[in-house]
Amino acid sequence: MSEKVIRKEHTLLTVKKLRGSLFKKREIPLHLMIFPAIILLLVYSYGPMLGMVMSFQKFIPARGFLDSQWIGWDNFRYIFAMPDFHRALWNTLLISFMKIIANLIVPIAIALLLNEIRKEAFKSYVQTLIYLPHFLSWILLGGILIDILSPTNGIVNQVLGFFGVKPIYFLGDNSWFRQTLVATDVWKEFGYNTIVYLAALTGINPALYEAAIVDGASRWKQTLYITIPGMAPIIVLLAVLSIGNVLNAGFDQIFNLYSPAVYESGDVIDTFVYRIGLIDAQYSVATAVGMFKSVISLILISGSYFIAYRFANYRIF
Repeated sequence: MSEKVIRKEHTLLTVKKLRGSLFKKREIPLHLMIFPAIILLLVYSYGPMLGMVMSFQKFIPARGFLDSQWIGWDNFRYIFAMPDFHRALWNTLLISFMKIIANLIVPIAIALLLNEIRKEAFKSYVQTLIYLPHFLSWILLGGILIDILSPTNGIVNQVLGFFGVKPIYFLGDNSWFRQTLVATDVWKEFGYNTIVYLAALTGINPALYEAAIVDGASRWKQTLYITIPGMAPIIVLLAVLSIGNVLNAGFDQIFNLYSPAVYESGDVIDTFVYRIGLIDAQYSVATAVGMFKSVISLILISGSYFIAYRFANYRIF
């Protein structure tokens, strides 16, 4: 190798090192910007994970983690033997699956209907109107729903009474409580969830509709053979990703709407942990339930992302 070539390679290597060092210096302010976020993440997300050791202890707050008695898997054996835990687990799975299915079907139907509206002003008005409940907290909506669904003077039962239907205790009857949870959750979230499906509709090639019109296809045929297949990838993706939330039945909603009368049908894992942990002060048992939920959720989330990557080509990074 000639001396000229060696000098040229040495010069290129020096330039690359200079560029690399300059690039690293430019990155320093960016790293400093995310440093506070990292501190918050460590303090409020990873720091509390140290408390999981309580699930293997007979934890006494006055003694702390170090002096509390270690009892191994006894807390887990205890919760798996509790009838209330099995009931809460079943309610969580049932309510979650009902919400997942309803929150897929209703937003898709609404997105298809909104897509058929030709007057943009009216379409925007309807979209804004159905989005609003999403931005209201369940604390506020809980009070509103308790008044609306009251069996004595609630407007819903008054309307039903006009048609000769006896008053229904929606929030106090186990045969109605789950359906009420699903219906109110869908009412709150379906408008916001339609955003994704409306975005998917904009990605469908208009030439397909033009070709269908030329072939004499009706609006229903266009929807059936063009619109729905065009939305299918995002529908499959969201359905798969929702599997990771199977054990999250909606603590905020249920906590603000349920009562001891509907524990049989409405008590879920999160409300069960709240009662035995904060009310009954069984900290170790509550931590064991929370750890069980976390482990199962991790498995479900990992599995759902793997399935989404395998069949919908979706990846986080």
